[in-house]
Amino acid sequence: MKKFLALLTAMLFGVFFLVGCSTGTQGTNKDVDKQTTEVSSDFASDTSVKDEANNQTDIRVIALKGPTAMGLVSFMNQVDTNTILDNQYQFEIVAAVDEVTPKIAQKKVDIAAIPANLASVLYNNTKGEVQVLAINTLGVLYIVESGNTITNVQDLAGKTIYASGKGATPEYALNFILSQNGIDPEKDVTIEWKSEHTECLAALTAQQNAIAMLPQPFVTTAQIKNEQIRIALDLTQEWERLGTSSSLITGVIVARREFVEQHPDAVETFLSHYKESVTYVNNNVEDAAALIEQYDIVPAAVAAKALPSCNITLITGSEMKEKLAGYLSVLIEQNPKSVGGALPGDDFYYGE
Repeated sequence: MKKFLALLTAMLFGVFFLVGCSTGTQGTNKDVDKQTTEVSSDFASDTSVKDEANNQTDIRVIALKGPTAMGLVSFMNQVDTNTILDNQYQFEIVAAVDEVTPKIAQKKVDIAAIPANLASVLYNNTKGEVQVLAINTLGVLYIVESGNTITNVQDLAGKTIYASGKGATPEYALNFILSQNGIDPEKDVTIEWKSEHTECLAALTAQQNAIAMLPQPFVTTAQIKNEQIRIALDLTQEWERLGTSSSLITGVIVARREFVEQHPDAVETFLSHYKESVTYVNNNVEDAAALIEQYDIVPAAVAAKALPSCNITLITGSEMKEKLAGYLSVLIEQNPKSVGGALPGDDFYYGE
């Protein structure tokens, strides 16, 4: 048990940067280091419930604040207003990764929206007891600047980039995109790593033509505070331009394997509602932004501007496997610990 906790704490160092961001704050190294809950790799007994009288299943869902939770808000609202009644859904939105992982391992939740590489970590450290259902958020990383000098990746050569997330997925994503564009991250650019996004913002504000890598919705929050900041590059689009089979991915939906096997119809129904919710969020930005504030994810003013750049999606099946497996392959090449030491097997991917 202690061995698992040590491994998990190390893995968490690489997952909290992208998903927990909100109106200008997100998880820090201290948040992860303070994790004290002991998590066992031996799962507790299954506590999911099937109500045979009305053919309903209790489905407990947890999600991190930030983009990975945004696609759920219409679904949540329909449950709260008794529009969706097919199963008993319980939703919880939390601010930190260390609030999620113990609940998954201890079977206190059935489905979770979590960072993509954390899903792989959990799969490896629970001996396959976690299965990924879908990709729910593509990349949220952007190159921003206070000037007008960057129009493509090649323009970053010789520049200084302020960023946070060293030793974690933001660093690996940036290194991959730079390298694939013929730029050596160690020799051809200067990357000044900061402990928090606010330090990057301070550098952007203080210097003319400064450049930084920031995630949404922090980018939008920064732009609201300083209208001189502009988005220069969408790193998700830059990843796609490379023509690989992978994608830059932020968040996924996972479920306990035992729950999937015991309640296959409930899982399919959940995914159907989720897809409808994602479509609503992407097509009704202002209304969705109001719901995002209602569920205390980010303020509506930030959400309304950030949503089009948060890459909220729902990708399942073979496309999910191709994109996610490719993304995890990029991460393991740079740091095996970022995915739990090994790539997941085919049984990691729901439907495969």
